[in-house]
Amino acid sequence: MDINEYLKKKERRIAKRMVRLRDVSVFDFNYVPDSPLLREELKLVIDALVRYEKTGIANNILIVGSRGCGKTLSLRYLQELFRARGMTIHYANCRLTNTSYKILAHLLRVRARGVSFDELAARFADTCQHKAVVILDEVDLLSPKDRDKDILYFLSRSTSNYMTILLSNNPGWATGLDGSIQSSLQPEHIFFRPYTVPQLADILQSRAREGIRIATGPTIKEIAARTAKHANSDVRIALKTLYYWALEPGVGLGDNFERARRDVVVDVVRSLNEKNLLILKAGAAGERQAKDVYESYRRLCIRYREEPYSYQHFHTSLTYLQSLGLTLLMSTKVNRSFAKTMQLTFPVEILDEFLRLRFGQ
Repeated sequence: MDINEYLKKKERRIAKRMVRLRDVSVFDFNYVPDSPLLREELKLVIDALVRYEKTGIANNILIVGSRGCGKTLSLRYLQELFRARGMTIHYANCRLTNTSYKILAHLLRVRARGVSFDELAARFADTCQHKAVVILDEVDLLSPKDRDKDILYFLSRSTSNYMTILLSNNPGWATGLDGSIQSSLQPEHIFFRPYTVPQLADILQSRAREGIRIATGPTIKEIAARTAKHANSDVRIALKTLYYWALEPGVGLGDNFERARRDVVVDVVRSLNEKNLLILKAGAAGERQAKDVYESYRRLCIRYREEPYSYQHFHTSLTYLQSLGLTLLMSTKVNRSFAKTMQLTFPVEILDEFLRLRFGQ
């Protein structure tokens, strides 16, 4: 069989199986359902928005949680809901606009060249003189070059009393903020816990009703259980597994789950900086104590000419990498005390591939 024959055979097979799907768009990670899952953590965000809507007194929020726990989807839904009520809400993803300057340019919808940050801030203040909410998603991905985080200082000190909602995968991100920003921002910390098995099943059942024409009951329960046990309850992996299962009925559910998990892991690893990639490489030799992983990490940094994190920053990064579902941290008893150990939760071959791309070795 040559390439063209294989292509035509695959097209016929997919076209035949597409009848099992009603609406493919519900499996897109950017899809926002008409009625997302209402969880206790989200009620706190809604309460704060309603208070701000009625009083104009801002209550800044930092939402922390692992990838795939519904932070972005929930806030995008609330954004549209409160916009329909007349509230001004701005949104920026710090992965795409990773400096204070780029964020303001994005919010103003301008291509800012030859203009200072202060000029952009003044323009934003002029165009938005009344209460408004600014959502900064993946705020932990602000560039290290943006050391002063001027956007946070501007928003928290504005006389217009803006409300800021920050979303982060990194639980320790806020500890590195400048003291003046922390004192003015004073965000309420809200932790989005990983989905439970029943919650995952509810989400999958809702998407299945919209997107699949076939019965899915037992399959959904199994996907939810696998996702909670083996993928840190990342709903993206659950949704992609359901999509693959509907489109590839001849493939076992376990294989579809592993395929979905690999797809998502590749996307997450691709987004990491070089230092975090080297931390993962240092921890790839099986379960080891954190202090031993750190020594390996320091040697790798010397080899690849990277400035290593301090031990404290290294520990913060371990927590961050666990929140991404890439590592598992455990406390193990050593003699009469406990030590933290680390191990990878994904195939090291994926990591090695990205190390070759970044470092050319």
